[in-house]
Formats: sequence, structure tokens, C-alpha cells
Amino acid sequence: MDSKVLFHEPQATTAVAVRETAPAKVNLFLNVETKRPDGYHELETLMVSLGLHDTLEFRPLPGESLELVAHDARTAAGLGPSSPPLEVPVGPANLVWKAAQLLQERTGCRLGARLELWKRIPVAAGLAGGSTDAAATLRGLNRLWNLGLSLEELRELGAELGSDIPFFLSGRPAALCRGRGELITPLDLPLGLALVIVKPAAGLSTPQVFRACRPQGPHPGVEPLIAALKQGCLAAVAQRLHNTLQPAAESLCPSVVLLKETFSRLSPVGHLMSGSGTCYFGLCRNLAEARRLAGVLQAQRVGSVFVTSVAC
Repeated sequence: MDSKVLFHEPQATTAVAVRETAPAKVNLFLNVETKRPDGYHELETLMVSLGLHDTLEFRPLPGESLELVAHDARTAAGLGPSSPPLEVPVGPANLVWKAAQLLQERTGCRLGARLELWKRIPVAAGLAGGSTDAAATLRGLNRLWNLGLSLEELRELGAELGSDIPFFLSGRPAALCRGRGELITPLDLPLGLALVIVKPAAGLSTPQVFRACRPQGPHPGVEPLIAALKQGCLAAVAQRLHNTLQPAAESLCPSVVLLKETFSRLSPVGHLMSGSGTCYFGLCRNLAEARRLAGVLQAQRVGSVFVTSVAC
């Protein structure tokens, strides 16, 4: 997308506040292919959004000023006081701030906003917490400032900020994403999935994991997984979970290896690392099993544990 101004008429807003929900995601399938000339890798990934979410609220401010306030809401998500301290930048380093600035620049908007973020999604986890917050910011400020941009235009803006952001602007809870993540094919999947997720204390940077990734030969494509999801066969879904980045993350972070071994002993239907890590999820037969396994994992103190679901 070029830098042309999308909208430059004088704006006015009558909204007192706009609130947006920002769901986390997991990758049920992630294949990393060739590196592109722009430095990104070609990807093929099946992403689904979760019940676990952050919340953002947007209120008008005078002039073009931006203000970002973050709150730790992890107790409400089932992440107790043992979770590491919340470390969320509240300035230009945050993707929420970058999304707001980009929207102002591309639209010529001369309005400001106070952005309030209630954070539940763990950071440096492979759950796209920053990306989903940025997507919610584009949606929320589009409404607050009466910009009238379409979802397609918001997706194009989001792709400038990060590869996962277009998925959260697809308007669907499940999608097959290709390219560097910006080519979205929404999927209709009837299967709701119950997950138990662990975020170890250690985190990993996405660029670090990609640098260490060494794809090993051909792999089954994503189509058998999509077919299994449509058929509602959990066992077949579990057999087709795939993440090319997991061996690289295991080589960099012993916590990922520990979680893999722990989940193998607990025997959920299936298990996998999400994205570039370090979050690890177990696919369970139902929410009751997910809660039971969560109790075992909490007792073993392997990290912050929570139960959520995928509504496809």
C-alpha cells in the first residue's frame, strides 16, 4: 500500500467512548517456506481466535494528541498472582500507539484519543497479543473518528505494522493466511476446540526464532487439517497439528522442551507450540478435561496456565 491519504475531510466525533475486544490466536498449522526479498518468509498458517482477549477503550482527546494507559487484567483471565510483572510499553514502542499514529498519518485525521488497554494476553508468547491490540485500535479509532474506512483498507494498513494483524481484521474467527500473513482466506469451521495453554516465564523474540529455523524437507499440506476440522474429528485434527518453528524454539528455550515433555505425559488429544512461542497448548476433548489438566499443570508450576476455547 502506498502512502496516499485515504481521507482528508475535516472530522468530528460525537462518540463518548468506543470499546473493542482483541482476541488472542493460536496457530493450528504453521509452515515456514522460503525467505522473501523483503526479509520476510513465505508462510502458510491456519489461525483461530480464542476466547482469551484484551480489551481496549478509546475516548476523544483535544487536538491530535495520543495517550495510552495499560492495566494488568490477567487475574480475570485465570492468570494468578504468580504471573511475571506486566511489561507493556505505553509509548511509541507499543503497536497500539503505532497503529493510532499510522491511522492519523494515512487519513490526515487531526483528532486525538486516549487509549486504555486491559491486558490479559501474555506477551512474547506466540499468541499475537500486540497484533490483535493493534487491529482493535484500527477498528476502534476508525469508529471513534468517523473515518469510514472499510475492513479491506484497515487490513492494508495493518499489514504495514505486522504480519498477524490482517487476520484480526478479517472479521472471521478462523482463516488460512499465506504470503507473509497478509493473504487471508476465511474458513467456515464448525468445530469448537477446548484448549489448555501454558505461558512459561521465558519468552522468545519472533526474529530470533525465525533466524534459528531450519525447515526440514517436505511436509503434509494444511488441507488434511482443514478437512479434519470440518469433519469434527479431534483425533485427526491432533495428528495434523504442525509448526515448523517449534524445533528452533526448542533449541533456544529449554522451557519449550519441558512443556512438550509435560504435555506428552498428560496425554491431551494433541499438543503444539503456538506461533514463535513460547506458549504451548494442549488440545482437549472438552472444557472439563482442559480444566483438569490446567489443575495438574498449575501444581507443577511450569508457568502461567489458563483454559480457553476456539469458537469456529
